[in-house]
Amino acid sequence: MDTSSTGTPMQLLSMSHGVIIQQALYSAAKLGVADLLKDGPQSCSELARDLKVNESALYRVLRLLASQSVFEETSPRTFANTKLSQFLRSGVPGSVRSILIFRGSELFFGPFAEILYSVRTGKSARTEVFGMDGWEYLKQHPEQARMFDDAMTDMSAIIGPMVAAAYDFGRWGSIMDVGGGNGILLASILKKHPKVRGVLADLPHVLERAQQRGFLGGELQARSAMQPCDFFREVPSGCRAYVMKNVIHDWDDEQAVEILANCRRVVPADGALLLVEWTLQEGNVHSAGKLFDVVMLVMTGGKERTAEEYRRLLARAGFRMNEAIVTSSESSIIEALPV
Repeated sequence: MDTSSTGTPMQLLSMSHGVIIQQALYSAAKLGVADLLKDGPQSCSELARDLKVNESALYRVLRLLASQSVFEETSPRTFANTKLSQFLRSGVPGSVRSILIFRGSELFFGPFAEILYSVRTGKSARTEVFGMDGWEYLKQHPEQARMFDDAMTDMSAIIGPMVAAAYDFGRWGSIMDVGGGNGILLASILKKHPKVRGVLADLPHVLERAQQRGFLGGELQARSAMQPCDFFREVPSGCRAYVMKNVIHDWDDEQAVEILANCRRVVPADGALLLVEWTLQEGNVHSAGKLFDVVMLVMTGGKERTAEEYRRLLARAGFRMNEAIVTSSESSIIEALPV
């Protein structure tokens, strides 16, 4: 068979290697290898002693990651950080350590082992695996909830400044971040637009964690407030613009319309609703949104959508989609105006 235009068997197999790389990254992130290497190279025996793991097994994992430019074997069985592995360190700008720990955990990896359940039914494999809705599972398992919260915090820390820089949030004066978690996106917006006043709205236990994280403290405290909110029941009033980042994609169309309709009740005539979501590209083009769409299928039962699908969804809730601005993170800011 001529494979010159269709690819090769090895090309297809190489795609499946991603799960091996992911779990190797997970093990290095979970163990904190990059943190141990922050001051310079160490031998594998030193690392294994400090981490209390099998030296030979650790070497094999680090050797694999070094072949991917994550870590460098500077001399036989001695490893150092690289530009990539610096982002495996804790508490550094751009750190993805907590994200990789989450993605390698039972909470994320377990449901993907049952992806065929989602394909056959269109329902969340996570709900099937854990016997309950994922959000309820997190309520009942605080350690898992903390891990998830850490991962979402680091993801928002990367994306938040990109979103804040891509749109003129300052024109609205006051912004409520609905379902805003720890408040990193709102903090990024307030830092970029110093005349804006912001409100973080989320469930009470989420706001408690946000207060502990302190992203809206310091100089931002005077321009920010927190308000309890269950967006399935009611969205608080009092701001001119309302932003929701990666909220709507967690839900199916009917639940999404319910949330959007609650927003419509409080967005003033001269205000706006701003959705930060992946917008799917048509055709056979690479799109981060297409990857996260399958994540939503398996994890939440929600979905990513095209710009046209968002247009129709917003219209059902009383909004007119005005524009969709693609940010440097590949996510889009969808500006919707009340009608």
